[in-house]
Amino acid sequence: MLLSPCSGRLRAMKQTRLMTAAIAAAVLALGAAGWLGVELLRGQQQSAMFQVGGPFVLASSAGGTVDSATLAGKPYAVFFGFTHCPEVCPTTLYEMSSNLAALGEAAKDFRVFFITVDPARDTVAAMKDYVANFDPRIEALVPTDDQLKQLASDFRVYYAKVPTSDGGYTMDHTATIFLFGRDGRFAGTIGYGEAAEMRQAKLARLLKG
Repeated sequence: MLLSPCSGRLRAMKQTRLMTAAIAAAVLALGAAGWLGVELLRGQQQSAMFQVGGPFVLASSAGGTVDSATLAGKPYAVFFGFTHCPEVCPTTLYEMSSNLAALGEAAKDFRVFFITVDPARDTVAAMKDYVANFDPRIEALVPTDDQLKQLASDFRVYYAKVPTSDGGYTMDHTATIFLFGRDGRFAGTIGYGEAAEMRQAKLARLLKG
């Protein structure tokens, strides 16, 4: 049986429409999968972000202890370091002091906690003398060895004792400032060496939140 030219054209048109529909469906499926992947990744990133930090009750340079449960309603910052730190710690605390001074009255209730990663040498008394060189809103906290291990896990920070040539040691540690909002949730970071304007903007935004 011979097919007319019209019949051939109709069959070709149907095949073309079917192919076009199949391609469109595939594109839509890929688009939906891509969107779902992005949303899942975004959700995972947000979930991971809010997992930074944890509860703590630590000895304070101001006397007594600081219980993180009592910080609700006020933003605060956490920085890990040690008093024998040659550069990173004093620089970070000096810069934070400058930021707090510039923020003025807006930061009157803002607290910065400097947690030692070297509790063997950094006693409460030593930490009190050290932070006296900076803004009074910077308070030093001294954990036990076990508390420090838990804090490192909760805040995702690194610290390690590094032997020196004179038989002593120094400490290697994460040099990031962790910011927490009024709701107690992790709100971001300030990196070591970050531009003054950026630090100031982050703190101002945190205080307004």
